[in-house]
Amino acid sequence: MGKFVECVPNFSEGRDLAKINAIVDAARAIPGVLVLDVEKDADHNRTVLTFIAPVETAADAMFAVTKKAAQLIDLNHHKGEHPRMGATDVAPFIPIMDSTIEDCIKLAEKAGERIGKELNIPVYLYDRAAKFEHRKDLAKVRKGQFEGLKEVIGKDPERVPDFGPNHIHPTAGAMAVGARNQIVNFNVNLNTTDMEFAKGLAKKIRTSGGGLPALRAKEIFLESKGQVQMSTVLTDYKTTSIKKVMDEMQKDLGPKGITVTGTELIGLTTQDAITDYAVENLQVQGFNKADQVLETKLLKLLSSWQAGAGLFVDALANTDPTPGGGSAAGVSGAMGCALGQMAIGITLRGKKLDEAKKPALRELNDRLGGHKAALQSCVAEDAASFDGFMEAMKIPKDNPERKVKMQAALKHAAEVPLKTARLASEAMAGLTVCHGSISSHVMSDYRSARYLLEAGIRCAAENVFINAEGIEDKAFAEKIVSEVKGYIASCEAVKA
Repeated sequence: MGKFVECVPNFSEGRDLAKINAIVDAARAIPGVLVLDVEKDADHNRTVLTFIAPVETAADAMFAVTKKAAQLIDLNHHKGEHPRMGATDVAPFIPIMDSTIEDCIKLAEKAGERIGKELNIPVYLYDRAAKFEHRKDLAKVRKGQFEGLKEVIGKDPERVPDFGPNHIHPTAGAMAVGARNQIVNFNVNLNTTDMEFAKGLAKKIRTSGGGLPALRAKEIFLESKGQVQMSTVLTDYKTTSIKKVMDEMQKDLGPKGITVTGTELIGLTTQDAITDYAVENLQVQGFNKADQVLETKLLKLLSSWQAGAGLFVDALANTDPTPGGGSAAGVSGAMGCALGQMAIGITLRGKKLDEAKKPALRELNDRLGGHKAALQSCVAEDAASFDGFMEAMKIPKDNPERKVKMQAALKHAAEVPLKTARLASEAMAGLTVCHGSISSHVMSDYRSARYLLEAGIRCAAENVFINAEGIEDKAFAEKIVSEVKGYIASCEAVKA
């Protein structure tokens, strides 16, 4: 499995659903991105988006959502309970699966530099990506928020951004881009309106006030509920657990007769944090999470490449309409890219390789990674396009919208395999050019990569042909058929 990272950008908009959806769609449009969660809060006027992406396209995805947010959000008209300094306020990269914190630091630097240069938004690197000690703490980076930063940036040497202009963006503000490990965003709602008490409690329990280690805390008044909320961030939940936070708060809540009316976990939370809370509360002795949690054991088994391959093959074998040939084309193309990357990677490690050939091979390796991620996205897109056509089919026959939507769905169902063929053809062209540089030790893998890409092109083409038959816009149908036939001809030319 390739390397993926988790991305959790926070946006200063939690009320306008159209804007939120547009920002989320900007992430989905990037190859390989899988949106996991969208958490919006009207009181905070903030949305937390969580998605995973291959390391090859993660920086592009973060740039895309930042650009869209900058187009849609004007901080001059933004009010909310949560501190903020930017339309995209904070954008962390988080290691998951096989990725590392070093991968995430590089991504933060790459995304931050591009955002600063192309969007003219000042960017501050924070947490593990910070270049300066005082910028490791997000609260210090965001001090003064949009309004305060606007007054000091360009004047205070300590507020010079890492990337971008040394002045505030007039509407999008500034942002923090970083690399960090998993955190827990945990809010506690209290049956009180006493903000002075809450302010004192927040200061007492947070790390900066001499309280619990690895804990940020801030008091917030929820207008919609007419009560105080203690908003906390557990920056290291293994050091300070959810139970420790609750126990520490109860020391002050109990004597005041203040009770907890509910708690919130914002965004996605690791299973470990929840399991730890249950184990601590139940005082379970000798509990082993790796061996005693059923889902953990199953996930470990299913996450192996052998199980993943078996699941997809079995899914193809069943009589359900999806996945079908279009999805198989995407998988074949992605495997071709991956095998090509493997052949190039081993070739680059060879001692006999001419140094002059290495830059081109490295560039091709990166391109293949991006195409692999895009082709993996095509697998799900193909199935979704068929589902869209089936939904249009369900519209009553006497509804004039039925035919229009069916034709639109058919066009989309043809465009996805066309994109698959295009991506596989581009990857094939790259591999063909580098033939003379590949090590003889991996020549069989190199050739197999090309065969897989050819299979991806031909399978995708069949899906273009079948969908084109039902498209009434003949000019469109002829255009896509002609394009995909060109990709097949390219395969034939390579073999000639």
